[in-house]
Amino acid sequence: MLKQKFLQKGQQKLSPQQIKLMKLVQLSTLDFEQRVKQELEENPALEEEIEEDTSSSIEESDTSVIDFDLPEQEDKPIDISEINIDEYLSDDEILDFKNNNPNNHNEEKYIPIVSGISFQEYLKSQLHTFRLNQEDLLIADFILGNIDEDGYIRRKIPAIVDDILLILGIPVTAEKVEKLLVNYIQKLDPIGIGARNLQECIFIQLENKKKSHDVNLAKRIIKKNFEFFTKKNYKKLQNKLGATKNDLRKAIYQIEKLNPKPGKIYSGNPRNLDHLIPDFTICILDGKLELSLNHRNTPEIKVSSLYLDMLKSYKSSKERNMKKNENTILFLKQKIDSAKWFVDAIKQRQNTLMLTMNAIMDYQKEYFFTGDPYKIKPMILKNISQKIGVGISTVSRVANSKYVNTPYGTFLIKSFFSEKMINEEGVEISSIEIKKLLGESIAKENKKKPLTDEKLSKILKKKGYLVARRTVAKYRDQMQIPVARMRKIL
Repeated sequence: MLKQKFLQKGQQKLSPQQIKLMKLVQLSTLDFEQRVKQELEENPALEEEIEEDTSSSIEESDTSVIDFDLPEQEDKPIDISEINIDEYLSDDEILDFKNNNPNNHNEEKYIPIVSGISFQEYLKSQLHTFRLNQEDLLIADFILGNIDEDGYIRRKIPAIVDDILLILGIPVTAEKVEKLLVNYIQKLDPIGIGARNLQECIFIQLENKKKSHDVNLAKRIIKKNFEFFTKKNYKKLQNKLGATKNDLRKAIYQIEKLNPKPGKIYSGNPRNLDHLIPDFTICILDGKLELSLNHRNTPEIKVSSLYLDMLKSYKSSKERNMKKNENTILFLKQKIDSAKWFVDAIKQRQNTLMLTMNAIMDYQKEYFFTGDPYKIKPMILKNISQKIGVGISTVSRVANSKYVNTPYGTFLIKSFFSEKMINEEGVEISSIEIKKLLGESIAKENKKKPLTDEKLSKILKKKGYLVARRTVAKYRDQMQIPVARMRKIL
């Protein structure tokens, strides 16, 4: 029998503005600078503060609790009669955002400048020096477009042939594509470009080396015994090649000098540059930890006084020309609302970042005073979340994408979070401490007889750390250290 009943339940949903704010929190310093500049370009009701005005600096706000309830930007139709223009003309509502740092009043702004050409353009400029007819050059350019950032062509030749016919309208055979790839593209600099796998990449580089006994032996290893080489099965290699241990060692040395990812050598794309801009700076002044937020390149912004004046001018004529000025007033209102929201969102972002990083700095203050990794306490996202009264996801957004500059180097904030473990004395220790001990033990091992995970577990146990073999393997993988067999040398 069917029954009807009422069911009341509550759901929490984030507004579009709250989602936008959380995305602002997640942005790195460089991306945030670009986001502010983009907003300045798109919203004419925002303007850059050019003259210094210390009287309009940001008032210190109570950051004990972060509130994401910013002014909503309504998407529903607006009734012109409901707009109170006086609300937009109040002095308190003329919001601005200045990047004030009491410790850096005279600090000059810096703008890192990077220029150059892309990796693809660099290869293309070389390719066009060959004497190829127009059709072959088009095909070769298309093949170049399949090279990834490591310098490899990972697609199958038949698939490339199909794409050339579909996109360029040129019927071509697999043999011709192969010929252009081997005779031209694989001759480009850096050597090894255009290889289809690691084996081919290394062999191309060996082919371009000066001939010698060591190089010839290295070529035999790669061409016919690649599997034994990758598994470091040196005894079988010796038997297959009929080489002495000394000759094998010299041949392997020739291989190890080569670049397995030739595409990484050259890149004119600024996104690929290995350059970090820290989001925070921690320094020690007069025995105290000082935290500052990096925003030296971010423009100082405010709601445009011009747009506020324009809205003011329509106030007197609102009653007389209601219909005529309706679209203009709605446009001004929407742009000013958006500008006010963005300025307020920047303040909220700064408060959130500083509040979160302050809590992390306070939690790990022993480390930041000494720089000793053994002083890093076990810390998870929940610890900081409960301490400052924000969601775990908010802490995660700050930790996963931000860097902090300390007296001991620049680190990803996420690296200060670690699991909790108990030693033999019942004292809580950080997994970072275990990883440091693992790294030291592996660094001191005999590379001819590397330590297995089982042996590493026993070494840690002797030092008072009860760590299972599987946990050792997990931490070793996180540290990107290969298994014992792959660390073995001749």
